[in-house]
Amino acid sequence: MSHSYEIKLAAQMAEASYAGRGHGSLATALRKELDEDDVQALFLKGDILLIPGSNSVADYLKFNLRILNIGGKRFRLNDDDTEAGASGTIWHQGFLRHAQMIYAWLERERLRPKFIIGHSLGAAATQILVRTYGVPGIGFAAPRPRRSRGAIKHSHLCLCINRDDDAVCDLPGSFHHMGRVHKARARRSVFGPDHSMKHYRRVIDEQQVAGILGARWPG
Repeated sequence: MSHSYEIKLAAQMAEASYAGRGHGSLATALRKELDEDDVQALFLKGDILLIPGSNSVADYLKFNLRILNIGGKRFRLNDDDTEAGASGTIWHQGFLRHAQMIYAWLERERLRPKFIIGHSLGAAATQILVRTYGVPGIGFAAPRPRRSRGAIKHSHLCLCINRDDDAVCDLPGSFHHMGRVHKARARRSVFGPDHSMKHYRRVIDEQQVAGILGARWPG
């Protein structure tokens, strides 16, 4: 049976993930932490995998859409660099390499998540790892990691919560999300794309009060 998780709590944890063990709410829950080659992840009590990413759209745009650096190689958010995962699904190469590093760390530590939460780049990895592990996951401010569209195995377990004013969620242009996408319209926007988790927490509160977004995932 799949684990269910409060969406509001998941958003709070995604925001806290950028502080890692330095955040009071995570310090006592943290079991293991990954921080190597520009890849970060936290494994919490309850077997929750938490994956921070980029907290600013500038990290995507200021380097010609460079998104991460693994082993000295930069991967760009374009429509050309693809690679098949273990399941045969074709993913964006940069997102896949990021997820593969997290997967390799989990295997080394003999950890298996029951729920996955990610933001931004971490939301791309969340989609891929939901496919890998067959467990529920929520990605906030999620870019598009899949080359093809349509349902694939375990896609029903993945929820992407994206603001409609967040340009990162539409990149790369010819790629697609995995699972259900909830596109949230905020009552008001700040100047520029509202990509950070503090803006996502606000719109989640608004959507839940209005009855547009459920309290838990899977609901």
